[in-house]
Amino acid sequence: MADIYKNYINGEWVDSSSGETFENRNPANHDEVVGIFPKSTQEDADRAIAAAKEAQAKWRLVPAPERGKIMRKVGDLMVQRKEELARLMTREMGKVINETRGDVQEGIDTAYYAEGESRRLFAEAAPSELPNKWAFTTRLPIGVAGIITPWNFPVAIPTWKMFPAITCGNAVVFKPATDTPACGGKLVEIMTEAGVPKGVVNIVYGSGRTVGMRLVEHPDVRAISFTGSSDIGKIINAKGGQQLKRISLELGGKNAQLVMDDANLELALDGVLWGAFGTTGQRCTATSRLLLHKDIHDKFVEMLVERVNKLKLGNGLDESVEVGPLVNEAQQKTIDEYCSIGKEEGAEMVCGGKIPDDPELAKGWFYKPTVFINVKRTMRIFQEEIFGPVLSISKINSFEEGVEHLNDSVYGLSSSIYTQDINNAFRAIRDFQAGITYVNGPTIGAECHFPFGGVKETGNGHREGGWTVYDFFTEWKTIYVDFSGKLQRAQIDNY
Repeated sequence: MADIYKNYINGEWVDSSSGETFENRNPANHDEVVGIFPKSTQEDADRAIAAAKEAQAKWRLVPAPERGKIMRKVGDLMVQRKEELARLMTREMGKVINETRGDVQEGIDTAYYAEGESRRLFAEAAPSELPNKWAFTTRLPIGVAGIITPWNFPVAIPTWKMFPAITCGNAVVFKPATDTPACGGKLVEIMTEAGVPKGVVNIVYGSGRTVGMRLVEHPDVRAISFTGSSDIGKIINAKGGQQLKRISLELGGKNAQLVMDDANLELALDGVLWGAFGTTGQRCTATSRLLLHKDIHDKFVEMLVERVNKLKLGNGLDESVEVGPLVNEAQQKTIDEYCSIGKEEGAEMVCGGKIPDDPELAKGWFYKPTVFINVKRTMRIFQEEIFGPVLSISKINSFEEGVEHLNDSVYGLSSSIYTQDINNAFRAIRDFQAGITYVNGPTIGAECHFPFGGVKETGNGHREGGWTVYDFFTEWKTIYVDFSGKLQRAQIDNY
């Protein structure tokens, strides 16, 4: 019997006003129903927004360090329930259990970091230009924040958004992805158990078209934090911009790893295997392009194909499995279509490129890890985000050509270079057009206390993570206190 979930609005678990529901199934075994969820309406979203607005008026007056103490309790409860959350996540979206444990741990780290930041919401002060007058700044909450999250990191990414928002004194309405709603529900359960007051956190299940867009369009929602595709991000930016909302967008990526001729090849191999096929390639930071110097190209491809062919596919709850399923059937079809496109464009497929014929995998949305070589910059598999276990390899003749290839993308999230040349390492740091650059590490592996985000069509300039996200969820206010006892005119020529 599948678990039945409800919306959480104003401190109560309630059904949708529509009375309709939707199922969530295990992508490794689509016969298994993980949960049944309310198919919510705009009316449900409106009720949650109203509750959040009312609650935020009181929550903003709670001292920030007291809010931080609640975040610490959230982290403690997540530690206690780490394995439960990890196993649920693997059942819900497929990635292997070691990765889902890491996903939950990132949420735990984010909770503890939030407690620290609650005592570090620093603001600036400076001398006034006039006598007997003080001038300083403070940071205040924005109000109600709409949180719209993807399915690939269904605990970590919601914590990146909700924990800073709430710590800063805002209230949130959270719409999790329809492919991973259960993890969102369990996270909200933990937050309420830790003492987040009613109305400060609300969860409304349902589609992005109905619930998500209502958050974007409702005038009482003053900030939107969205992670997802660039196409949807552009729509949110346009619609939210009509009301001049604060909008943070973390969008697509087409990340490249450059391996130079002086690189430690075994280390680079481990990096690209993890970067390209971790989470079955379903990360915005996944290594989708591999740029190999001509002098090591053939040897490296041989090493890579040997390792890729040994990767074990299966249900991620099996500790020996290295690659889980894709999240759903539509994603499986998309990956298969891109493999056909790559072959039609003239790239050479050296492994993978098909749905496995293993009968033990027949009930899941599995796809064999795939590698293309001789990929040209004009090809779609070089340019377009595939979001699956497909790696495109291009041969380059020099560091400069590698930089040119790496930057030839509408996206700019993560990047990587493997080299022993410190000069080329620092040139890469300077010249790679990306929000993140790794030296001798893969394109994945961000840490929660540093800014996360990218350039170009990867986002709109805001950053998740670290101290910078706390700026997103606060408004700056400047205060002047004049104790001179007379009118003093700043910005007037007093000379």
